[in-house]
Amino acid sequence: MTDDLLLELRGIEKGFGPIQALRGVDLTLLRGEVLGLVGDNGAGKSTLMKVVSGALVPDRGEIVLEGRRVIFRSPQDACRRQLEMVYQDLSLCDTIDVAKNLFLGREPVRSLLGVKLLDHRSLHRKAREILERLHVSVPSTHITVRNLSGGQRQAIAIGRAVSFDPKILILDEPTAALAVKEVEEVLALIRRLKTQGVGVILISHRLQDIMSVSDRIMVMYEGRKVAERQVEETDLQEVIRLIVQA
Repeated sequence: MTDDLLLELRGIEKGFGPIQALRGVDLTLLRGEVLGLVGDNGAGKSTLMKVVSGALVPDRGEIVLEGRRVIFRSPQDACRRQLEMVYQDLSLCDTIDVAKNLFLGREPVRSLLGVKLLDHRSLHRKAREILERLHVSVPSTHITVRNLSGGQRQAIAIGRAVSFDPKILILDEPTAALAVKEVEEVLALIRRLKTQGVGVILISHRLQDIMSVSDRIMVMYEGRKVAERQVEETDLQEVIRLIVQA
């Protein structure tokens, strides 16, 4: 198990003034594992993941990545360590095409008479390679993102994160507000990432999706980890009871 251990959190604490959002949280994630992170609103899920992704610095506790203690002071620090997070709002630019969204801020360039120009051919070729790797179907890499369906937009956001070749991918409510067919497409994409050895942390209020795609479930309540279950050893009713602490 040690060789497969990608991420370990030890005693993570985070407060905002008088509010203690995280109270000594532990977490482990294995290579090629999908960990479902669940809890009611205010349980601390998003705060914990912002700590993991470098958006927040914990007050106490340790982050251990592949056996080495690390300190993330920004999302760029986490990205350099091959850890990516896709937020619920996706952060896509609706007015530009699929390829430019996938490579926003790091577009391939070519030099012409000493002037650097956007290499459109390389941009779209690399975009198609990413989408083919993930089995994501869009009409064209030239189409603007605002003309895509919700599921396609979610796939593009995940594709952009995957283009950084992450070892760990955090997904915040990736199936929220999607139609049934689109939900299945996103869940299939998560399963493919798992087979490629990516460790995935999935935050979702859609418990049926969590049960469908996760290997293990971690339950949070009022800033603490209160339970952990292998999916095959639990059921939806028990998970609901753990979430509400009934």
